Amino acid sequence: MEKISVAIVDDQNLFRQSLALLINSVEEFTLVTDSAGGQEFLNTLKTTTAPVDVAVIDMDMPGMNGIELNKALHEQYPGIKVIILSVHVNEALITKMINAGAASYLAKNCDKDELILAINTVYKTGFYFNNDALNAIRNSANHRNTSQTILSGLQIALTRREKQVLELICKEFNNAEIADQLYLSVRTVEGHRNNLIIKTNCRNTAGLVLFAIKFGLFEIPF
Repeated sequence: MEKISVAIVDDQNLFRQSLALLINSVEEFTLVTDSAGGQEFLNTLKTTTAPVDVAVIDMDMPGMNGIELNKALHEQYPGIKVIILSVHVNEALITKMINAGAASYLAKNCDKDELILAINTVYKTGFYFNNDALNAIRNSANHRNTSQTILSGLQIALTRREKQVLELICKEFNNAEIADQLYLSVRTVEGHRNNLIIKTNCRNTAGLVLFAIKFGLFEIPF
């Protein structure tokens, strides 16, 4: 069975140790490392040969905080998907972190089952947005008419196929599932996904979803 490699970064020892116990209790997860701070985690990545698929990161840490660590990871280790844990659940911060490339944003008091779901979903699709995140994204797109004008002004020309791929990405389909839906090869889907990221100047899949909702290319189901 393919396992998901997980890293934890949190300066609160008891909370970090509890997360480590949770990760180790899930059969499909492998805990690669748990670090007490952002710089410590970056130093570990330089020396470890074990890949990290998903990093669960606390927002508030002394020294390098979650915002700074997220930025450093996207610059140095873009393959690592970041889940932010925070005691601050406000829409502006959620949208800011998703814009900055975070694959998910969860309240620090979320249920353990939701964290497990988020890790699995982020690994599979590249993002996990709960109701708090979806509400933040929806409210950031309240001025949709203005946004659509901006989209036209940016002169971003998406092909019909790219729009189809983008819609399925927003519906949490992975590359193989999109390929099956559209009768394409996985490599062709990967090409469309990469073209979308380049054209929209997004950082990752989570950014594509935010872009699609912001500019009225996908409606959030409520």
